[in-house]
Amino acid sequence: MNAEEEKGLKTEEGNFKKKKKMFKDIRIACNMRSTSNVLDIRVTKFARGRSINLALSYRGRQALKAVGLEDQVVAYGIPMRARMIHSLSGKKSAIPYGTKSQYILSISRENLNKDLLTAVEKYSNVKVHFGHKLVKCYPEKGVITVLGQDKVPKDVTCDLIVGCDGAFSTVRTHLMKKPRFDYSQQYIPHGYMELSIPPKNGDYAMEPNYLHIWPRDTFMMIALPNTNKSFTCTLFMPFEEFEKLLTSRDVLDFFQKYFPDSIPLIGKQALVQDFFLLPAQSMISVKCSSFHFKSHCLLMGDAAHAIVPFFGQGMNAGFEDCLVFDELMDKFNNDFTTEGIANKVESLSIFVHALQKAGGIVPPAVEMNDISSQF
Repeated sequence: MNAEEEKGLKTEEGNFKKKKKMFKDIRIACNMRSTSNVLDIRVTKFARGRSINLALSYRGRQALKAVGLEDQVVAYGIPMRARMIHSLSGKKSAIPYGTKSQYILSISRENLNKDLLTAVEKYSNVKVHFGHKLVKCYPEKGVITVLGQDKVPKDVTCDLIVGCDGAFSTVRTHLMKKPRFDYSQQYIPHGYMELSIPPKNGDYAMEPNYLHIWPRDTFMMIALPNTNKSFTCTLFMPFEEFEKLLTSRDVLDFFQKYFPDSIPLIGKQALVQDFFLLPAQSMISVKCSSFHFKSHCLLMGDAAHAIVPFFGQGMNAGFEDCLVFDELMDKFNNDFTTEGIANKVESLSIFVHALQKAGGIVPPAVEMNDISSQF
């Protein structure tokens, strides 16, 4: 760490300590890999979990910038300046996201998690507990019950509980028992499956600075570039369509009919192998209100407002939550009990709420041709 980085860390650490003036002990329930028993992804040999590439936009970058991580994360991101639409005939058409200087970034979920963990451990007043599962939460008492590697339940007291434990949040489950707490969830009829396009002759097999999309009425496939010259592909399709593809021949015939130009890119053998490696995974949207319980508990990220990945806003919205909450704490002098801040907390990721009201929870009738325009 150079002198400038060390100075920045001390400044950020000082700011964080100020935030804790009203809360001597803050417990944050985190879910970084869609599991309830989080392990250290930096040392775990086999980490299975959702691996859809992440699309980092301006909103997410602003939050990373606030904690001094923007440059580090952007450095290994791949700029995607436009959508590349693949028609059934094989014709490709580019649709820019905006001006030449505007783009989104394809970044690795795994590398981002590693960078965030390494960064947070540099704060002397932060301690990360791996291998622990949150089993109970008592917001009104400021108590959580965790199950460690010894499998012995342990009660931990704290001043503030922050639920960042994903779409299936344990913290939110306990808030749902409170009067006037509204909650709804919806599984869409589509599932997703991950495939891969390997490098070709040591280089990208397609144009790298694009988000490639194959829109096909009720289903579609996308491909995002990786730094190792490969592409991560994701097939989004109704479960009833996945269930029709039972044999290798079924899969190859299906791709020949709808994604013929992708077969030589993926490879027939790899396509069949990856298709049957894991079953198609489900996707859920979550809405709830309010995001907090008095001054004792707060929901952020997917725990508060999970959204389907079509819109590429889940991570960006979660990061923006952190930025908005930090701004609110500054505005109200780090006092979460201040009258009025509770209503302001509901402004966390107001963008996602607007998107959900406009159709972010995708109804079955919406075609993937329409959804693809949102990427």
